[in-house]
Amino acid sequence: MLSIRSMNKWANAHTYYPLDILRIALGVFIFIKGISFVAQSQILIDLFEPLQGYGGAMLAIHYVAPAHLVGGLLIAFGLLTRWAIVAQLPILLGAILINFMGDFNGARLFEAAIVLLISLFFLFYGSGKHSADYMMKMRQ
Repeated sequence: MLSIRSMNKWANAHTYYPLDILRIALGVFIFIKGISFVAQSQILIDLFEPLQGYGGAMLAIHYVAPAHLVGGLLIAFGLLTRWAIVAQLPILLGAILINFMGDFNGARLFEAAIVLLISLFFLFYGSGKHSADYMMKMRQ
């Protein structure tokens, strides 16, 4: 607990607007992906085609879109950012693995890898100084 607290103090002392803009952009990107999965559910079903033989493909389909919608909003506003990113990690790892199990698409792999790296950064960094988490913490 002490290490997380010291990391959080460091993050709050070194918060810059570009990092907040990056967090907001990550949240908006994930939210837009969720909207596209809801609007065009056939794309999501096609993505999970390599996993059809395994149980849980339908469960994953019903998990991805809502997790992207809710998680994207939470990340963009900086509310429960670490928890929202933890919910996104299985989806992002699955997005990378699907490229190797099915048809390889370099653009999708690059997109998923970049989003995963940015998400891992914010998992450790936190939501930053200009977020709902920070404002609620200051009101206590």
